[in-house]
Formats: sequence, structure tokens, C-alpha cells
Amino acid sequence: MLAPKHFEDLIQRLSATLPRGIQVMQDDLDRNLRAGLEAALARLDLVTREEFEVQAAVLARTRAKLKALEKRVAKLEQALAGHGAHVD
Repeated sequence: MLAPKHFEDLIQRLSATLPRGIQVMQDDLDRNLRAGLEAALARLDLVTREEFEVQAAVLARTRAKLKALEKRVAKLEQALAGHGAHVD
């Protein structure tokens, strides 16, 4: 979800783009914009930056392990091929 400061900034920018007559009802408008924006963001199924970074780190570790295993398998295949064994 958006950080509270970013969320407030977005609400203020949206409010500022409205015609002058509507800006008079600022408090009511802010509440309605906030509720609508929160509902729209909730439907997007977003993750936090922290969750994203944790998953990115997990993926990086997994890729590193996969690369190491691929090298290991390639060496084992070469060793088997050198001994005349058949590998499928």
C-alpha cells in the first residue's frame, strides 16, 4: 500500500484539480476521495515495498542456488561422459 505521506499527497493533488466550487466542500470531498482511492487500491492486490524486497531477495538466492546446481550437474555430466557412461 502507499505510504501515508504519499497517500495524503495524492489526495491533495486530486482535490486541487477539481473546480473551485467543489473545493469549498473540501472536507467531505477529501473523505470521499480517500475512501474511493483506498477501495481502488485494495482491489489491486498490491504488496508493500518491504514484501517486494523480501521476495526479490528470496528470488536472487534461488537463482544463485540454481546456477550453482546447473554448474554442478554440468561437471557431473562431463565426468560421466569422460568415463564412457551414457547420460539421458
